[in-house]
Amino acid sequence: MTNRIHSIDAMRIIAMAFVVSIHTTPFRDLNAYGNIVNFLIESSARFAVPFFFVTAGYFFALKTTRRDPTKYFIKRATTIASIYVFGLALSAPVFLAGAVVRAESENRALASELVLKLAEFGSPLELLYYGNSISEILWFLPALGFSLALIYLFTVTNMTAYLLPVSIGFHLIGLLGASYTMFVDVPFEIRDALFFGFFYTSLGYVIYSSDWQPSSERSTLYLGATVGFGALHLVERYVLGYVFSGETIVQGVYTASYTIATALVTVSLFLFLLSRPNLGKATPLPSWGKYAVGIYVAHPPVLYVLERTGEALLGNGTWSAILWHLGLTPATFFGALLVYLAAHRLGLIEIGGSHLPRLRRRRNTGRSGTGMHPPD
Repeated sequence: MTNRIHSIDAMRIIAMAFVVSIHTTPFRDLNAYGNIVNFLIESSARFAVPFFFVTAGYFFALKTTRRDPTKYFIKRATTIASIYVFGLALSAPVFLAGAVVRAESENRALASELVLKLAEFGSPLELLYYGNSISEILWFLPALGFSLALIYLFTVTNMTAYLLPVSIGFHLIGLLGASYTMFVDVPFEIRDALFFGFFYTSLGYVIYSSDWQPSSERSTLYLGATVGFGALHLVERYVLGYVFSGETIVQGVYTASYTIATALVTVSLFLFLLSRPNLGKATPLPSWGKYAVGIYVAHPPVLYVLERTGEALLGNGTWSAILWHLGLTPATFFGALLVYLAAHRLGLIEIGGSHLPRLRRRRNTGRSGTGMHPPD
């Protein structure tokens, strides 16, 4: 198999659009119908982040199964770290400025607000492991880095046979703490590498290292499974969010991230894409895949600015609210893309390479790359 799988490249940019939609929460709390639409969007979009983890694990196996994994792991870890630093550098000034404006509008002491915010930003565990000290959205990058580190440890110790069983065990604990809280109270954070990213990244690794290639003759079966598991995913989330809780969708939208069916949807979709490697080749989507990681790291500050602007300008009319909800997701998506392209044009980063300006200046600025989307 070649490294170029056009269907996966195309799905990266589509999945990133779903990621943005999760964070913009379109139509939520507009009215009962708005909540229904948001629930459908939220539930449908939940495959996106697991898809990126699976893709990263798949390509890690592709690059390392028959060669020394150390060099590739160091390269991947370095690139992920540079992207994370770039994301922090984008978000921190915007969020800090927002805290200043809010403190002034509420007549609170500016100096103490700055100290508290900077202390929050610099919390070691949240900054280096959980990835949520500055923006909760950026948690994916540290989780991916640590997930690949765990897979690397299993690889160099020749224990990859235990990779999936161990990761499943940790993920079950994560599911109990995220979506099945009615059964047990998990008293620690579970949206991280160990309890979430490790499992999905291991899935991707195992899919490739099993030396099994989904055949094109079964692509319809994989697509049907994706649709079927997607329907099951909707039902599962509805039962967890409304049947077990006794609440109604009028009261709010169920927001727990991932469930058992999420994995089924993600795997069946991934197998479908592998069975149709040239799907989307004739469209611009595969070439857009390299921008997915840039949209990811740039959209938290863009969304923050748009939301604060909306709060200041949005009227009370229903139609203005509907138009706002219709426009926020594409505005965030393309606004983030413009920020990312501008950073590249200014020489601050290198699309497909380092996202640290100092390293960027040492390289040939004309070199092109395949891009991180997010990292594989």
